[in-house]
Amino acid sequence: MRIGCARRLVAAGHTVYIGSRDAERGRLAAGRLGARAVRLDITDDASVAAAVRVVEAEGGLDVLVNNAGVQAEMTDGRVVGAAEVTADVMRRTFETNVFGTVRVTHAFLPLLRRSASPVVVNVSSGLASLARVATSGTPAYDYPSVAYPASKAAVNMITVQFAKAFPDMRINAVEPGFTRTDLNDNTGIQTVEEGAEIIVRMARVGPDGPTGGYFDAEGTLPW
Repeated sequence: MRIGCARRLVAAGHTVYIGSRDAERGRLAAGRLGARAVRLDITDDASVAAAVRVVEAEGGLDVLVNNAGVQAEMTDGRVVGAAEVTADVMRRTFETNVFGTVRVTHAFLPLLRRSASPVVVNVSSGLASLARVATSGTPAYDYPSVAYPASKAAVNMITVQFAKAFPDMRINAVEPGFTRTDLNDNTGIQTVEEGAEIIVRMARVGPDGPTGGYFDAEGTLPW
């Protein structure tokens, strides 16, 4: 997903940094796209702080896309349900999806606040919608896991609260759709380019654009 986003933003004229835990893989990916690489482990304070220093030294930041995510409740190739979820699974999922999002956003806030038009895009999920998950007959209703939807619902709340706290920023959550990625063993029904569309669109909103919202490619989603 991040590669599709980076490709389109580079093509639109943006200077794009690709954060990667593996410095060499990040360097190779960035080189193919015309982007810049920065080592970034969003579960590690020191790594995030070092990434901030790199970006600051090279000119600052206008747009932050929080795209990292894990689905820790996989066992034998299947998603486990409520009867099998444990506190450890919840903790591992939240460490990346929730705490990592807060850690990175908090660390980059000083750079964003210097921008003339700062934007934050938090990649959420349709499974974060309580309305959808609670409505029988929808694909979200049939999804059995607990940790991943709960973590993305938390991301939505983080989005709303940060948007209220920083009204000069455009801060939104997006649902890219069921996209073929490593997260779902490439079982998604759309390409990464299709999934990147809403992320790129919200990354490019202007000062008069929406904030504190939850969107997919077709429009506003129910909380």
